[in-house]
Amino acid sequence: MNDKGLATASDDVASLDKSSGNENMPKSGAEWVELFVTEMTTATSIDDARLRAMRVLESLEKSISERAAGEAAENLQKENIAFKEQIEVLLRENAILKRAVAIQHERQKEYDERTIEVQQLKQMLSQYQEQLRTLEVNNYALTIHLRQAQESSSIPGRFHPDIF
Repeated sequence: MNDKGLATASDDVASLDKSSGNENMPKSGAEWVELFVTEMTTATSIDDARLRAMRVLESLEKSISERAAGEAAENLQKENIAFKEQIEVLLRENAILKRAVAIQHERQKEYDERTIEVQQLKQMLSQYQEQLRTLEVNNYALTIHLRQAQESSSIPGRFHPDIF
């Protein structure tokens, strides 16, 4: 009976292994329980039950591994897509920041040029103010000399015709 029971169990396990690549593999936990119970109830001996249990559990492990690998690959693909989108966003933001830095650089250059121009204008203003003071002093001195010349003139109240 052991030889016959092992042969039957081996045939069933072989059919389970063959079906593992097909759509016949259980998809839910309830289906796996049903398969396990079916295998156990059709076992002809303890050794046959052990062998059947081992094969069902190996198939379950293989199914879980394949499913996990598929989900991991799918998650990795989704992460790659998300990563590429993040890179694109970062590249756009980088371009915007580069433009902003270029604009700020131009503004800083204009500010520096205007600052230099303001300093030059301030310097020119102080020079003109000094010239104005000198001219005012000279004008005052000339006014004094003119008065003195008029007072010392031989004809009071009359001005020299060449002056006026």
